[in-house]
Amino acid sequence: MPSKPLRIASVNVNGIRAAFRNGMADWLDGRGVDILALQEVRAQTEDIEALVGDDWNILHDPATAKGRAGVALLSRDKANIHRVTLGPDDFDSAGRWLEADYEWGEKLVTVVSTYVHSGEDGTPKQVEKYKFLDAMEEHLPKLHAHNPLSLVVGDLNVGHRRIDIRNWRGNQKKAGFLPTERAYFDRFVGAEDDPQYNAGAGLGWVDLHRRFEGEVEGPYTWWSQRGRAFDNDTGWRIDYQLATSELAATATSYTIDRAASHEARWSDHAPVVVDYDL
Repeated sequence: MPSKPLRIASVNVNGIRAAFRNGMADWLDGRGVDILALQEVRAQTEDIEALVGDDWNILHDPATAKGRAGVALLSRDKANIHRVTLGPDDFDSAGRWLEADYEWGEKLVTVVSTYVHSGEDGTPKQVEKYKFLDAMEEHLPKLHAHNPLSLVVGDLNVGHRRIDIRNWRGNQKKAGFLPTERAYFDRFVGAEDDPQYNAGAGLGWVDLHRRFEGEVEGPYTWWSQRGRAFDNDTGWRIDYQLATSELAATATSYTIDRAASHEARWSDHAPVVVDYDL
């Protein structure tokens, strides 16, 4: 049996080459991560290999359009198997959904790195976002049936509740905080007024952020590059670790690695790091 908890981190790197130029390597070297989920990689597999070195096993699903999206899973040990399809056959999910099975001791853990479309209300971009969320909603029960110890992590590009966005009043009609988007998360983990919210409601998945942070504003995981959003902590909480109830029960710590200053950031998102004592 492993002598330590399984540490899983997830971060939207906003272009992995730029992230490494700005200090991501130092963070990764000192964080003790066992499985790292990346979103918005925007690079080729050989680029990732050159950056992280031979100590990591890499699974990478680039987007159809070069230089866009892209998700990856990096691990110390190889995955048993991985899958990249989501939704109907005619739906292009390339670069946005990557799931893999990993052995940790005697347990099998399934990890998904996903990058939901940002969307734009009233445009085809929003239609694609809803298609993706529909496919995700249909797939989550299948994922749980495949493995009770399953985890969906990544930039889901939706703030579920008012406490997930600093300026929620000004964003109620914007993609990322539309009522129709937030309703998906009501179905994933339950609505905030449901007595079983985040404890079996909806499809039964658990938002580990709220499990650990409680009913407080934020903490946030993304800040606009414009103005002084980071300095003023005018952020959004759109990066998640959603676990099955079985896996959530093993989580022992939850951390958002917020940079010490705007200048010290290597992405506009902060990593979300969780330990699972399996």
